[in-house]
Amino acid sequence: MAAGLEEAFGAAGEFGGGQRRLTACLVLLQVYVACQSMLIVLVGAVPKYHIDQEGIPASRAELAKHIHFADNFTSIATEWYLIEQEAYKVSLASSLFFAGLLIGNITFGPLSDKLGRKPVYILGLFFDVVFGYVTALAPNYDTFAVSRFFGGIANGGMALVSFVLTQEYVGKSVWSFTGSLTNLTFAVGIAVYALLGYCVREWRYLALVSNTPGVIFLLLSFMLPESPRWLYSQGKTAEAEDVLQYIALGNGKERLNLKLKPSAGALRKDESAPGILNLVKHPVLRWRTIILMYIWYVCSFVYYGLTLNAGELRGNLYLNVALSGLVEVPAFPLCMFFIEKSCVFGGHPLCGYLFPKAEQSGKAELLRVSFNLQFEYLCNDTLVSLRSGRRKTMTCFLIFAGFACIFTMFLPTNAGLLLSPTSLALCGKMMVSAAFNIVYIYTSELYPTVLRNAGLGVCSMSCRFGGILAPFVPSMKSLSPSVPFVVFGISGLSAGFLTLLLPETLNKPIAESIEDLQSPKYQVLKNEEAE
Repeated sequence: MAAGLEEAFGAAGEFGGGQRRLTACLVLLQVYVACQSMLIVLVGAVPKYHIDQEGIPASRAELAKHIHFADNFTSIATEWYLIEQEAYKVSLASSLFFAGLLIGNITFGPLSDKLGRKPVYILGLFFDVVFGYVTALAPNYDTFAVSRFFGGIANGGMALVSFVLTQEYVGKSVWSFTGSLTNLTFAVGIAVYALLGYCVREWRYLALVSNTPGVIFLLLSFMLPESPRWLYSQGKTAEAEDVLQYIALGNGKERLNLKLKPSAGALRKDESAPGILNLVKHPVLRWRTIILMYIWYVCSFVYYGLTLNAGELRGNLYLNVALSGLVEVPAFPLCMFFIEKSCVFGGHPLCGYLFPKAEQSGKAELLRVSFNLQFEYLCNDTLVSLRSGRRKTMTCFLIFAGFACIFTMFLPTNAGLLLSPTSLALCGKMMVSAAFNIVYIYTSELYPTVLRNAGLGVCSMSCRFGGILAPFVPSMKSLSPSVPFVVFGISGLSAGFLTLLLPETLNKPIAESIEDLQSPKYQVLKNEEAE
């Protein structure tokens, strides 16, 4: 009997040993992606300096004779004297990288939907490595800036497709886990990059060391199979069956007697693959895409704004960069618990602690805890329920991030460690990191397989606009030290409330084709409560 794709994954394994090995390569790749994304934070750092004459020398040669840098590291600022009137070029190089990410998201997403995940991913990784070496060996600023732009195109496209692959190699039940693990590894990668920068103080050597792991991942990537979900969505059921057999054998199972039923959205030979225009034509996808684009923009704007600002915080440069990454780590276990897990306590002491009257009356039979800031108190049964889910959890994280940033304007700069603007900024970074983690998973579940990469590509495109603008926001400190944080805070609050307009996806089936969206089970905005 023919089986559906999810049934086939159930037989082959949702997250067995073979799938863990496949996803491990792509998850660890995020360390390399983080090093490339955050490269400018250390490579473009401006050390303290003084000029031993009145005024700024007109020529670079004259400036080189009179400027003295205090710190024991080099950067593009120290080599090409990007200070004073030339200081904007550091932010410009960062913005060019994010502009490249934007183009990479636009082009690589639809390409991988049409040509396949694996070839487009490998192509992007190859060029990312190539332009990474060009960056390290750049003879002048112009070459450096251009290489960062093209490196951004390759990096953005490659990272997008690799994320989709980590989702499509496994069963739907572990999507939130693999998605969270991917983003967690990116956060750890920021700390790893800070450690590399601490050990390698010469910026060219740092760029070379940070780029070299990409060669290893490129070689390993040739052993990855094509996405079975993409093959199935294209009507290539025989090839999808072969990949599922490969996954089952890798999971330690015997050869399966597997036969996939044709996909409802499989393409005929005379049909072209769905493209970006389908995101506009279909009314359900159109409104989802508009809201998601703004949420992605805000997540990127706040996330990279706070991350790139780490180099300007007081204290040790490398410690600040490492903390900006490590502060994200607690966000991911919270995401995993709140968006996916539901804990049930029957007769647990917690019931008596929270609801002593209910315990005394013997009615505290059930306490179900799962976060969504919605409480139900039923007097007859004394049932307290906090429902989990993607939508409301992401709403809470974005709102908390917004308030954390806004509250910095009410704190003096000489406040204690726990209540300092820096601490609140790090708290905001943790919250927006959690939201960023969820939006990747949430967006993957809101789009059908045939348009998943196109949808992620368009959303990531809007995300990159936030990255392009973020490096220039700290310059608004000239108006007031709190202005940048207020801008980040208002953005976070607005995105948080807009998230409530999207449907919940927890425990709902994943659409494989556009036709699936016509089914009532894909159009219900809220899940029915679990019995």
